[in-house]
Amino acid sequence: MEKEKSQSKQLKEKLFMSKKGGMLKVSAEEVANADKFCEGYKTFLDNAKTERDAVKYSVKMAEENGFTEYDCTKTYHAGDKVYVNNRNMALMLAVIGKNGTKNGVRLGIAHIDSPRLDLKPNPLYESNNLALFKTHYYGGIKKYQWTTVPLALHGVVALKNGDVIDVNIGENENDPCFVVTDLLPHLAVEQMSQVMTKAFNGEHLNVLVGSRPFNNDEESENVKLNIMNILFEKYGIVEEDFLSAERHLM
Repeated sequence: MEKEKSQSKQLKEKLFMSKKGGMLKVSAEEVANADKFCEGYKTFLDNAKTERDAVKYSVKMAEENGFTEYDCTKTYHAGDKVYVNNRNMALMLAVIGKNGTKNGVRLGIAHIDSPRLDLKPNPLYESNNLALFKTHYYGGIKKYQWTTVPLALHGVVALKNGDVIDVNIGENENDPCFVVTDLLPHLAVEQMSQVMTKAFNGEHLNVLVGSRPFNNDEESENVKLNIMNILFEKYGIVEEDFLSAERHLM
């Protein structure tokens, strides 16, 4: 036999806010639908880590859903779907309405703003027989979270001959990864006694690129030379091309 609720309990149920988590209030079917929706969202996040990546992937999705690139010489009718790619950095999509714009338009606006490490204009240098990239952080990042985690390099490079090439290193299973190094515990006594903002700052976020020299010559910067040679053989990049490049680590 169910015990009769006390007056206090009845009043609490009437007046107090329910503190049950959202997952306890939805059905198994709703949870399954949410998971299904998230799969597409996760795929988008995997393919849209920078502004350029987002535009490229979004154009592909738009065209698969009936959008065509806007042509100012054409006449469009209600229901037509068009897009404008703004220099591969922003994308505008529109569904043509019945009344033009005289009664207003409905806008949905979003932006891609991923925290990341950007490479400085001339980033590659050699120190202590290691090759590293100088970086500058973008966005409100907690700097200590960026050490000793695998990073991928995304970006574009404009070559001297006018070609613009995409660079993507670190996303495929067999790619090398980049990493911001950190001190071993037995070398970090002073570091670990500091507050987070002092122990890790922007100048510490340089990225390890390589440690193998080009050959056994007694030339300086042979590790840096080996990295440049790899970049040249794969992408045709020389050091001067860094000045006309957009490169992001994330």
